[in-house]
Amino acid sequence: MRILQICAAYKPAFIYGGPTMSVAMLSEQLTKAGIYIEAYATTANGKEELPVNPGEAVNVDGVKVTYFKRLTKDHSHFSPALLKKLWKEARGFDVIHIHAWWNLVSVFSCLIALLRSVPIVISPRGTLSPYSFQNKNIGKKWLIHHLLGRPLLNRCHIHVTSNQESEAIYALIKPKRISNLPNFVKLPADLPGDAQSLAIFKLIFLSRIEEKKGLDILINALPFLNFPYSLTIAGSGDKMYVDELKAVVKKNGDEADVYWIGFQGDNKFELLAQHHLLVLPSYDENFGNVVIESLSQGTAVLISPFVGLADYVNQNNLGWECELNAISVGNMINFIHGKKDELNRIRLSAPEIIRADFNEAHLTKQYTDMYNNVING
Repeated sequence: MRILQICAAYKPAFIYGGPTMSVAMLSEQLTKAGIYIEAYATTANGKEELPVNPGEAVNVDGVKVTYFKRLTKDHSHFSPALLKKLWKEARGFDVIHIHAWWNLVSVFSCLIALLRSVPIVISPRGTLSPYSFQNKNIGKKWLIHHLLGRPLLNRCHIHVTSNQESEAIYALIKPKRISNLPNFVKLPADLPGDAQSLAIFKLIFLSRIEEKKGLDILINALPFLNFPYSLTIAGSGDKMYVDELKAVVKKNGDEADVYWIGFQGDNKFELLAQHHLLVLPSYDENFGNVVIESLSQGTAVLISPFVGLADYVNQNNLGWECELNAISVGNMINFIHGKKDELNRIRLSAPEIIRADFNEAHLTKQYTDMYNNVING
């Protein structure tokens, strides 16, 4: 089996958050399982370019990756070199797996794969959600979708990571098949340490800082808290937007209790374990890797119902839901603060549950089965 992974950005372009890490880990695990994997990506790294030699295949943690120069920046990523290479090599693969939509790499790669008669899997990674259509460039997106996107997507197999995303896809298109498989999430080998003291209730937000993540809601919820707390904000984002949020914190008088620590690497697991509650009140989240990362350390979660993992969290009693407003978030945090026994139960039980449900060997078999189903029609 020969699989080609195509994405606008591949690691180490971690500036793009969870999707970049998920694609890389999927590729690495399939390679370890003996499946031939290649990845095509652009040199995208936010406003900068990755320090690589464009067009030259390199080994990235066991995966053969070729980065191609892009002519346009975020978020179109137009790369004629990548498309030319794909046209030439497409028929050498059994499946072409394209990650995300609404960029020229994905759309034109899909068109080329169809013209070259190679089966396609599309992982929208949240880009075909109602929020995506209603957030930016609304008119352009609907026009492109009706003229080009829908005819292409209807001829593809779609991979989603939640029931919520599946329902959104079916409302837009009629694909050949939809497969619902969770993301691979890199977890530390060691189990977390002991439970935290409740003297100061430690909240954490760990994600890219952008509008859809709902950090503004959490910040505006802080004045409603009726106990001593601290909030750690771990992540980076557009400086203008981050400054706007910092101004709100200052206006609310919460500066002494809020710590902005920027982007975190592998030390994020130790950081998560040192907090009592992860808060992610996202307006839209097709999966939410950080939810699994947090629970792997026994740290409970408070999330909105628009986070793809909301059903999983509810079914396993590993956290709570909030509405998308500051009063609801504040009330729920006050409620959770009084649930010491529940927090300790989650602290003790969640790590083993996560390691069982997100076992790498189990997920590798599921993805392999998906590819075989695509190949065999």
